[in-house]
Amino acid sequence: MSFAFTKDTVRRAISAHSALGLICCALLYLICTTGTAIVLHEEWQRFEQRDAPEMTEIAPASMQRGIENVLASESDGPTTTHLYVHLPTEALPRTTITTDTQAVHVDAQGEIAKPEENAWAEFLLALHYRLNLPAVVGMSLVGMFGAMLVALAISGIVAHPRIFRDAFRLRARRKDDVATLDWHNRLAVWTLPFALAIALTGAMIGLFYVSGSGLAASAYGGDSEAALAPVFGGEPEGDAAPAPVAQTGPALAYMQREYPEVQPYYVILHDPGTAGQHVQIVGEHPRRLIFGEYYAFSGTGEFRGTAGMADGTVGQQLAASTYNLHFGNFGGLPVKIAYILFGLAMTVVVATGTFIWLDKRERRGQQSAGLRAAWWGLVVGVPAGLVATLIVRLAIGNGAPFVTVFWVVCPLVIAAWTLSARRNREREGMSPHPVPAE
Repeated sequence: MSFAFTKDTVRRAISAHSALGLICCALLYLICTTGTAIVLHEEWQRFEQRDAPEMTEIAPASMQRGIENVLASESDGPTTTHLYVHLPTEALPRTTITTDTQAVHVDAQGEIAKPEENAWAEFLLALHYRLNLPAVVGMSLVGMFGAMLVALAISGIVAHPRIFRDAFRLRARRKDDVATLDWHNRLAVWTLPFALAIALTGAMIGLFYVSGSGLAASAYGGDSEAALAPVFGGEPEGDAAPAPVAQTGPALAYMQREYPEVQPYYVILHDPGTAGQHVQIVGEHPRRLIFGEYYAFSGTGEFRGTAGMADGTVGQQLAASTYNLHFGNFGGLPVKIAYILFGLAMTVVVATGTFIWLDKRERRGQQSAGLRAAWWGLVVGVPAGLVATLIVRLAIGNGAPFVTVFWVVCPLVIAAWTLSARRNREREGMSPHPVPAE
């Protein structure tokens, strides 16, 4: 069986192949850009809602009062199954209580102050995490791009045997593609350890749903909670009989007495107001990369043990360290500044890598003016889209349509840039012509 391809078919196939490659690069650029911005996630929340009550700490009695006030406000609505209390931290000195239906800030006395309004920061996080797609699809896609970034970093080293010897050779003043190539190679070398760490942890986080679902289906009869229990701990069986709301003070007192070096920053109340309710405290361990350890307590404050994130298996400690290593949530502001600088460098590496590919196409005689203009539009359009969503947030408020604004502004900038380049070529007497087949 033979196939006959016309020149027009080949041209279209080459164009489609190039467009698909450009889309992959575009998504990688988007992930790097939003990842750099999301390093300041807590700072964005504080900027977005500057009038929320702040405090360096909250008394256990006030926190308990806040829990009861929030639950009382839901007495006429659906019963929440989980209640989360974010305790004040250095990065986010606020007490926020979240249930299945609402999230509110409370003041230092435990009184409800106002609803939490950080929709823009959450939009930014969702854009980086899952590209605003459904969780399983989006996070899996982002995870695959993390794996792709690892492959790009390693293949880039292999493809350039002199890359380390030329680590400080930067011909930035040249006005041709040599300067672009040097910026790409130098920044890639200088950020290589960071890029590998970010790409590997990003792949692990992004592919969590795929690996977890596969494990649950193959070994736990589809029970995802049972599949994750060996890593993050399991939950005891519930008892839906009504009961007074659990007192969290005894659990916090136990933590202060038995684990004085641990800094609690999250309190989770499971099945509040039932006989089977229980409490978890997430505590940060100083000088450790783990996001924290889970300390389990009964509804009466009896200590039931830990999940093992701090001293369990190597796999548990590795899993607990992935998030902080990926987002730079350790070491305070100096580490965040370093992550921002390295993140910007990675973003430039991705952008210049595509320009280098376009330069090679043109040296082979393949016209890439349209693709180059589209790529410039994307390089400008992603930051422009993010700025537009922030402006809309400040102008309209927490309910602004951030997803719509971003995914309208970004393509519009690309289209405008491409159209402008096309008109410039026409004015110069360079009418668009089809890309010749290889």
